[in-house]
Amino acid sequence: MKRGLWMILLVALAIGFGKAGVFAEQPAKRPVKIDDFARLKAVGDPQLSPDGKWVAYTVGTIDLEKDKRDTDLWMVSWDGKEEVRLTSSPDGESRPRWSPDNRTLAFLASRGDEDQKKKGSQVWLLDRRGGEAQRLTDIKGGISDYAWSPDGKRLVLVVSDPNPDDEPEQKEGWKRKTKPPILIDRYHFKEDRQGYLGNLHEHLWVFDLEAGKGEALTSGAFDDRAPAWSPDGRSIAFVSNRAPDPDRSGDSNVYVIEAKAGAELRPVTTFAGPDGGRPAWSPDGQWIAYFQGDEPRFYAYHLNKLAVVPAAGGPARVLTAALDRAVEGPVLWTADGQSLIFVVEDDRASYVGRIAAAGGDVEKVSGGRRVVSSLSLGSDGKTALLTATAVELPEVHALENGALRRLSRQNEAWLSEVQLGTTEDFTSKSKDGTIVNSLLVKPAGFKPGQKYPLLLFIHGGPNGQDEHSFSFDQEVFAAQGYVVLAVNYRGSSGRGSAFQKAIYADWCHKEVIDLIGAVDEAIRSGVADPNRLGLGGWSYGGILTDATIAVDQRFKAGVSGAGSSLQLTMYGTDQYILQYEQELGPPWKGLEPWLKVSAAFLSADRIKTPTLFMCGEKDFNVPI
Repeated sequence: MKRGLWMILLVALAIGFGKAGVFAEQPAKRPVKIDDFARLKAVGDPQLSPDGKWVAYTVGTIDLEKDKRDTDLWMVSWDGKEEVRLTSSPDGESRPRWSPDNRTLAFLASRGDEDQKKKGSQVWLLDRRGGEAQRLTDIKGGISDYAWSPDGKRLVLVVSDPNPDDEPEQKEGWKRKTKPPILIDRYHFKEDRQGYLGNLHEHLWVFDLEAGKGEALTSGAFDDRAPAWSPDGRSIAFVSNRAPDPDRSGDSNVYVIEAKAGAELRPVTTFAGPDGGRPAWSPDGQWIAYFQGDEPRFYAYHLNKLAVVPAAGGPARVLTAALDRAVEGPVLWTADGQSLIFVVEDDRASYVGRIAAAGGDVEKVSGGRRVVSSLSLGSDGKTALLTATAVELPEVHALENGALRRLSRQNEAWLSEVQLGTTEDFTSKSKDGTIVNSLLVKPAGFKPGQKYPLLLFIHGGPNGQDEHSFSFDQEVFAAQGYVVLAVNYRGSSGRGSAFQKAIYADWCHKEVIDLIGAVDEAIRSGVADPNRLGLGGWSYGGILTDATIAVDQRFKAGVSGAGSSLQLTMYGTDQYILQYEQELGPPWKGLEPWLKVSAAFLSADRIKTPTLFMCGEKDFNVPI
């Protein structure tokens, strides 16, 4: 759920306890405005062409008049001198993928008339030489993912089961007057944005381009995802949870299956927890790299570790066990098969890491106070990726000898108009001695010695963090003269497993201590005006907003978005049922853990802060 909405409303509330005022010296550039949100372009999914000359990527935009988002395909030359828009339809295109021969760019889109769109997203092909894109597949249920075979003659598809409730409407003379009833017979029966899940699943298909038809590889009451071809094109590795009841288990594994109908799949990992990411075959086809999670009870707190396992089966080797940082995908093998490249999530930043396939220390390939993601590696060693800082939105960059070179410039025009705040690292010590790292966003024209109204900006998760990436919400407030304090309380990611697991089955206690300690430090340092404090957050940030105002009455206004307080009310209605079972246990086996994490509700009589409580009508995470 987009948290920007609560931020906009918080502006209105915050005015009630004192706006910072107009700066004495107006900057040459104008301040950021809420209306600017519609001008931001979301750059994503860079894909380096096989010849290394172009990078295809997606650009998401907002049409305020139509109240609609759209995504189109672009590409930029490797030297950054030419950017070309490839699509301009209102249907939305995603997942651009180059054919191995460099001639075709495939993508997913749901185009055509209403009957065609009901089938879901299909694979389309765009000839590099020009012309209109042509639809390749026509499969009911739609396609969510795909990958080219090494020879470019086939695709592996992730295909959704078609919804049988749509079938009667195809019969002559049939006209449904009411919606079909919703039958619930699953433990995990709904998901935010997807709605009620029913018994529909995703399976692997292989599609032959010359024949123009596909056939299913997998079936059953399981979801199969993240397929990857072996270098010889004979087999496909993928991730699936094939426990007797996947809804009650987080035990996903990597499987391998021959790329032909009727083949038997075999597991290649056996860890009793989540194995995932997108499997990556070594160039010689002997090894598969993937991410290994933590033991099942830490379902919501695990740090992904990079591991490799023999493709033929055998013991896995965890390569980053000593790193104590989460690794993120995609995982990429170097052309010689000697090293792997990936992203490491660190304290308030992330970087590209490299490790020898035989093991050893993780080498830091990129650095700086920034975030990186979405690596794409060419056979010649060229690397394209997304990177952002606190004052730069995500754009496509080339990574060369540890240095970053910007390729795309989708947001350059907007950035040239606006004056952004200054984001600094901020450290505080909680009353129990815990060192807490945060970000402090100061308004443009900040004057040392002057006290500013402070907004405590509480991230959700809890297993995420505020980092050196662009935050429109924080910039809106900085433009109004507020200092924004974004605290990475205990439970946040980026500082290792122990820090992240510190709140296991103990929500809203240590985190609140850390939040209050950071505010105290901002006041002590002379940055924050103790008489003009506000706070807010969404999801777990809303939960912590409730918990904070239940113990601290200094805040003049607050916004709690999608934040539950009496956690018992979430049992059986929320998509996080597996976490509740593993972390707190069924309520009938003991109420104490549930009451312990409901401190805000049980202390509601102490709340004096004027607070706006918000929730989306269709929010399946936190139903009204």
